[in-house]
Amino acid sequence: MSDEFSKMFRTMMEQGQEMARAFNPAMENFSFKGFENLIPTMSKDFMEMWFGKTFNRDGLDAKTRLLVTIAALTVLGAHAEPQLKLAIRHALEAGAKKREIAEVIYQMSMFGGLPAMTKALELAQGVFRELDETE
Repeated sequence: MSDEFSKMFRTMMEQGQEMARAFNPAMENFSFKGFENLIPTMSKDFMEMWFGKTFNRDGLDAKTRLLVTIAALTVLGAHAEPQLKLAIRHALEAGAKKREIAEVIYQMSMFGGLPAMTKALELAQGVFRELDETE
């Protein structure tokens, strides 16, 4: 990361924190750890209506759209852990099989690297275990 980019990123983060403090002073020490647990999984019908038919009536169904999302989030690596967990839960609800999710993540090793793939698989296995325990 260049010094110029690092400086811009630091400034952006500082401005974001200042904005969060202005909206709600308690947000100053907010932690995103476990944030995905605050958002419930949407039902398959709701996801299909919203993501599959509303935005792109003649395009991808919700399951495919979520598998593509998992691919993109896998490539992002550790920057998107909560979002990846949520997308995995939503994909399962939309009808994706665990094996399909794993295959999508495996495929992304070529683009995001082995560490990103390994981390995404660990997160997926964690989601699978959580869901198996609640059933």
